[in-house]
Amino acid sequence: MTDPTKILLGEEKIPRTWFNIVPVLPTPLAPPLHPATHQPVGPADLAPLFCDAILEQEMSAAPMIEIPDPVRDIYRLWRPTPLYRARRLEQALDTPAHIYYKYEGGSPAGSHKPNTAVAQAYYNKEAGVRRLATETGAGQWGSALALAGTFFGLEVKVYMVRVSYDQKPYRRHLMETWGATVLPSPSQETASGRRVLAEHPNYPGSLGLAISEAAEEAASRPDTKYALGSVLNHVLLHQTVIGLEAIEQFSLAGEGPDVLIACCGGGSNFGGFTFPFLPRKLAGEKIRIVAAEPASCPTLTKGIYAYDFGDTAQLSPLLKMFTLGHDFVPPSIHAGGLRYHGDSPLVSQLVHAGLVEAVAYPQRAIFEAATTFARAEGLLPAPECAHAIKATIDEALLCKASGEKKVIAFCLSGHGHFDMTAYDRYLSGALEDQEFSEADMRQALAQLPEIRSVSS
Repeated sequence: MTDPTKILLGEEKIPRTWFNIVPVLPTPLAPPLHPATHQPVGPADLAPLFCDAILEQEMSAAPMIEIPDPVRDIYRLWRPTPLYRARRLEQALDTPAHIYYKYEGGSPAGSHKPNTAVAQAYYNKEAGVRRLATETGAGQWGSALALAGTFFGLEVKVYMVRVSYDQKPYRRHLMETWGATVLPSPSQETASGRRVLAEHPNYPGSLGLAISEAAEEAASRPDTKYALGSVLNHVLLHQTVIGLEAIEQFSLAGEGPDVLIACCGGGSNFGGFTFPFLPRKLAGEKIRIVAAEPASCPTLTKGIYAYDFGDTAQLSPLLKMFTLGHDFVPPSIHAGGLRYHGDSPLVSQLVHAGLVEAVAYPQRAIFEAATTFARAEGLLPAPECAHAIKATIDEALLCKASGEKKVIAFCLSGHGHFDMTAYDRYLSGALEDQEFSEADMRQALAQLPEIRSVSS
């Protein structure tokens, strides 16, 4: 066949290095600040949470960082992932656009998250760490870290946002099958959780609070470190295997993307898919890069670009990012992985610089797009990446209206097999849209810490 549907690479093509976007940025990245002094943090400030190798990668300016062989060996279970040409979706939309998607749902955990979970577990194991504590929203990250913990013989404790703990029990069961301990957040096990429960017994939870609980546990035990599924530099670094593979696959396809799209909550799959293409954009290639997010948690489209805490309890460093305020509790939408109040400082800086665009969609619109995709291509998307599908369909329909033939590529970051309750609510007409309000914006402004000065 001269026109393949799947563009595949052999295991020998798994990248040997991760791509670091930091030295490529047009301007230096704003440093994280100490929560008490408001001055740039150093490795010693973060040592209670992260092992040395992770801290080194977080602050590295090296253009490429070698992937350890034990990590690449585990990657071989699902990588390289296929790049699909979505011909049936093109036909359904009657568009002249060529649509491609990089499918990350074939990993054992069903998403892109093991790309960094395996790496973080490896480095912590090498450092003699025995336990990892983390948070999870929809459960994709918690599942991935539970899987990685099993591979490297580490105990894993997961604080799962309460609304997702209740909505997605099968994600919880998957984590427990791989040996993790899973608690609803807020929990009675941490001071942060007890304080919130005392004031708000029916609190649905937030990623900001779950981060507080996991960080609190890691900082209080010498045998435990914290593992993060998105936002920070080292996490997005590990995810660049996605985009590096995609570049090689597009060379085999004989064409390259005009538009790159991924959903964005904290930024891990977005950065992993798009960052390796950014040097081409900076060199003058006309590539549009689009981040798609929920209208109910519109960090990039309606947030404020400022320093804010990464967690509700104000234990984490201050990050310069688009934020809705560290106390923001978004509505209990089914795209639980896109409910973080902030965003990656790397992604935020690129949006602020105009190098990345951002769009936001309500729930019903993204489930309509996901259903269109599933009926054309067969794969059932997670609600998170349905935002990228909606943006892709919109772009393809613009091509239909103009007659322009563009190449549109998106990251299908995970399957939706554990999200059937959400699909049932959509198909039955029970799904509701909730959007960010002016009152939410006023609350966000009121929450921002006052940063008087920052020393270089």
